[in-house]
Amino acid sequence: MFIVISAPSGTGKTSLCRDLLALCPGLRFSVSHTTRTLRPGEEEGKDYFFISETSFREMIAREEFVEWVENYGQFYGTSIKSMESCPEKGCDLIIDVEPRGARKLKEKHPDAVFVFLLPPSMEELKDRLIKRGFEGEEEMKKRLDKACEEIREVVWYDYVVFNDRLDEAVAILHAIYIAEKTKRERLMGRISAFFDA
Repeated sequence: MFIVISAPSGTGKTSLCRDLLALCPGLRFSVSHTTRTLRPGEEEGKDYFFISETSFREMIAREEFVEWVENYGQFYGTSIKSMESCPEKGCDLIIDVEPRGARKLKEKHPDAVFVFLLPPSMEELKDRLIKRGFEGEEEMKKRLDKACEEIREVVWYDYVVFNDRLDEAVAILHAIYIAEKTKRERLMGRISAFFDA
């Protein structure tokens, strides 16, 4: 099962995903490729695969991405290889992508679960972006405009989770994961085996 999570920058997506992964041993994080530089505290192969723009474009030409986007002058993409490896190992995959990438994933994997994370309010989102260190009115306006554009995409997602409090938002995400795992259509193989025994 693929769980696709999108959220505007500053919503707390990284913390939510990290805490959900700690609760679900059968869930793995899809490590995306990016051309942006590694930030303090990030690890190669854990947070992203950091590659050059030339390498990224070569992967596009070889059709190695299930989805990719350009965001603020940097490229981000989910490789087909990373999506195929998890089901083979019997685990589920959580994929962190922005809405343009999520739409591409929905076209190719309509049975995936799509979750949109929202901050408590736009004012709270602005405060979080300020704390992240985005300086200048122009940069802040660009980030907020981008957030509003992404939030408009919420209408086609399966679930919406407000991150008012981290622990509550994680509990909701966990409940979504458990509910989706026990849907009848995902258990048809086991149901058939039950009757055949």
